[in-house]
Amino acid sequence: MIDHTTGSILEETDPDATRYPASLTKMMTLYLIFDALARNRIELTTRWPVSLHASRQTPTKLGLRPGQTIAVQDVILGLITRSANDAAVVAAEGLGGSEPGFAMMMTARARQLGMNSTVFQNASGLPNTAQVTTARDIATLARSLIRDFPQYYGYFSTDDFVYRGRRIANHNRLMNWYPGADGLKTGYIGASGYNLAFSAVRDGRRLIGVVMGGNSARSRDHEMARLFDASFARAATLPPAREAAAQRPALVATAAPNDEPGPDAASGRTARGRVVNGRVQQVTAPTPAAPARAVAARSWGVQVGAFSTLEQGRRATDRAVRLARGTLSNATVDLSSSDANGRPVYRARLLGLTEEQARQACRALARHRAACQAVPPTDTRVAQR
Repeated sequence: MIDHTTGSILEETDPDATRYPASLTKMMTLYLIFDALARNRIELTTRWPVSLHASRQTPTKLGLRPGQTIAVQDVILGLITRSANDAAVVAAEGLGGSEPGFAMMMTARARQLGMNSTVFQNASGLPNTAQVTTARDIATLARSLIRDFPQYYGYFSTDDFVYRGRRIANHNRLMNWYPGADGLKTGYIGASGYNLAFSAVRDGRRLIGVVMGGNSARSRDHEMARLFDASFARAATLPPAREAAAQRPALVATAAPNDEPGPDAASGRTARGRVVNGRVQQVTAPTPAAPARAVAARSWGVQVGAFSTLEQGRRATDRAVRLARGTLSNATVDLSSSDANGRPVYRARLLGLTEEQARQACRALARHRAACQAVPPTDTRVAQR
């Protein structure tokens, strides 16, 4: 069990024991997909071909056939909900040329993230005695996914999605009943037992847990819930977690490669507005954001993306309001910019929500395959002028 913001360990038992990751492997597959999206190398609408090798993967899978193509967004949803092995291979071949080549990319990225005990041999987690990891490394990967890709992390909250007329439910049953749960991944093969990486937020504090080698899905889930209850109780006695600005991830643009920043895209500028009658209404022009005295808002929010122009951010918040069907009708729009690789990036958020409203909004947006991340009060910082 770790605190997401600080990385501090709250509880551990054999965190460095060598384990088989099973479908927790797909967390790294998703990390590399999100990275490619953030770098504008692919888009959610990019279609990848299905090879004979991908179609021949053993279940669970989407039932992809050779010669088909599948959109990147459907690959993401298939990996998160169905834990689809055929979709994992499609991603591997789409990004790495071949599954062995992609596995080398996965292992290299694991080293960059500090996962020093992990070796990947395939993109799915299907049995391979040389594919190993540890609970500590999986916790590092979970934290990295949440930290590095806030604009895509909301996909992990997807309850279900429809692919080719078939409803596919999320395998992560603990998401349905543990308070504050918002994602990550299950995994199982006979050699690994029942694995789970899990994240939940309570009172503005996010914890991450990893359980590996459970005897059943039910016992694993209940052990995870016990660990979270105990760790949240322990964390409540500690000072509120605060992440130093230097540790916060740089937000990344999700615009198409040829979409250059517009005239509003000046670093350190903020636009704020309100939602009126289901539409985002701009009420203040972008003005220099006060660099000092940032205060934590006493409310939740949702982040629906990060963009290279202010107008893209406006469109994203407007679309989110329409799709959320009333949940965001009284939200405050926040379009704050920061630098990513020397270029301004606008973080699109809707603030002033309760926790339930934020999570309800993300569930509604996930049904429309729209990115959304619930943002707790400690992260909904607004500039105080």
